[in-house]
Formats: sequence, structure tokens, C-alpha cells
Amino acid sequence: MIHEIKNPIINHKLTQLRRKETSPKDFRGIVEDIAALLVYEVGKNFKTQIIEVETPIRNCHAEFLDEKNFIVVPILRAGLAMANGVLKILPNASIGIVGLYRNEKTFEPVEYFFKMPPCINKKVLLVVDPMLATGGSASAALQLLKNKGAQKIFFMCIVSAPQGLEKISSDHPDVEIYTAAIDEGLNENCYIVPGLGDVGDRIFDTLEKE
Repeated sequence: MIHEIKNPIINHKLTQLRRKETSPKDFRGIVEDIAALLVYEVGKNFKTQIIEVETPIRNCHAEFLDEKNFIVVPILRAGLAMANGVLKILPNASIGIVGLYRNEKTFEPVEYFFKMPPCINKKVLLVVDPMLATGGSASAALQLLKNKGAQKIFFMCIVSAPQGLEKISSDHPDVEIYTAAIDEGLNENCYIVPGLGDVGDRIFDTLEKE
């Protein structure tokens, strides 16, 4: 259920993200681009309907994807940038928000915000967070969604650690994971190595300046 997407375009953009000198503006744009590219891979699972359309030449039957059947769920705060990329592809999808932060001492996730559209039990949820490190926050977010009735969930991230993948696979074996890269592992501060650094700080330009 783990899909590491190997694509030259994604790999090129990921290299740009890894560079510490990449500006916040460029970083945000690249995160959105990679999220949009990942959706194409996840989209292979989506079911379409056949409808009749009128072309300039004649009527024909064509495939239609009801975007309103989808909910994009960013895990705050870094997930917001990925959500923007997904919404470029599925602009009519609904948006749900899960707010979690990692306790810097215990590394455990702490919930501070949760808001979902109605009828999530009937929708396909695309949960997005750029980094899957320990998997604690992602697993907690997925459990919150399931507690509210979610049944069909895909998890999308840009960079993942083996520890996080193992955590999600163990806690939520029904959730398919799509990632652009599986990195080496975690350091003593539970940051992904080589990773991207603190993605939230890089997106929102809240890094302390040297």
C-alpha cells in the first residue's frame, strides 16, 4: 500500500526543495507542483462516470470525474501548501482541516483544530502533509477522520521516513500512501534525513535568520 513515485520531473523538483538556498516563494510553488503531480498517480484509483457531451462536431460519450466526491485534508500547517497543489487539479473538491502539532519534548501529536465538511463517510479523502517522519501526527489525523466516519482515505506526502511508513502501515493498513521519496531515516530530533528541513518554517518563512 506504499507507492514511491519515481518520476524524473518530480525528482528534479524534489532536488530544488532539498536545496537550503531555495527561497520561500519558490519552495511553496514547488511543493504545490509536486502535490499536483502526485494527484495524477493517486487518480489512477478514481472511478469516473460516463456522460454524454456535445463537441463542436457531434455528441459523444466521455468520462466524468465528480470532484465534489473528494475532500482535500491538509494537516496544519505545512499541509496547506500541498492542498493548494491538489486543488489545482480538483478545484471543486471540498476542504477539511486537521490541526496537529508535535510536542517538542515527547514528540507526540497534539490536536488543536478539526473541521470537516459533512458526509465524509461518502467521500474520498486526500490527506496531505509534506513530511512523514515518525508518523505520529499522520496516524493521529487518520484516526480522527475515521472516528468521524471516513472510509476511503489516501495519504500523500513529499518525503517520508521508513519509521513513518511503518507506523501508518501498521496503524492504518487500509490507507494507501503516496510519496515522492523515501529517505534514510530520522535523526535524534526526529527530523527526516536528508529531508527538507522544517518544511513549515520554509513555507511560511518563519526560520530564524542567521
